[in-house]
Amino acid sequence: MSKFNKTPFTANVWDLMHQPGELRERELDIVVPEKMGEGLVAVQAGATLEVDARLESLHDGILATVRVDTEASGVCGRCLKDIEMPVRVEFAELFAYSLDEAFDYQVEADHVDLEPLIRDAVVLALPFQPVCRPDCPGLDPVTGERLEDLPERAPQEEFDSRWSALTGLLGQSGSGAHAETGSDQTDREASTDTATDGETPSASPTEREKS
Repeated sequence: MSKFNKTPFTANVWDLMHQPGELRERELDIVVPEKMGEGLVAVQAGATLEVDARLESLHDGILATVRVDTEASGVCGRCLKDIEMPVRVEFAELFAYSLDEAFDYQVEADHVDLEPLIRDAVVLALPFQPVCRPDCPGLDPVTGERLEDLPERAPQEEFDSRWSALTGLLGQSGSGAHAETGSDQTDREASTDTATDGETPSASPTEREKS
């Protein structure tokens, strides 16, 4: 059996054990000993966790219903600007009296240890791709400058070299169509001139009267 270590995350439940229906509420302000999270944002070491815990005695253990409020900090996933964001998590878990029970957590030395539950809940609540604001324009793909700082500059379109062959074919197709149209127009003009040269001018009304 592992040795029990009391920490700021542990709560004493000796006055609740084996008294079904009894409950207690605990309010804890816990300073984070180690950073929670390894992504672009994390709850940094030294941040404060505001923990509201409702501990209720049941027949087979202590039910802990917990809400945690804290603040995460890091960088925006688009423009890399420093950001801070509130984090709130809620969970409920039963701490069993006996190891024989089919539960993941156990009451140890009349205490329940909330640290692994709080850590897992907070880390899972952190966004994978945080942004400073929903419409953050990000960075210029060529210069790496923040587009937010350059409102007059539109993002430069990135050209995918894989489309270069298709672009060339489309260009040739357009040139061929233009050339064919010009040739058709020349043929039509020539046909018109030929027809005009072959026509016999009609006599004027005066000439018809004289005849």
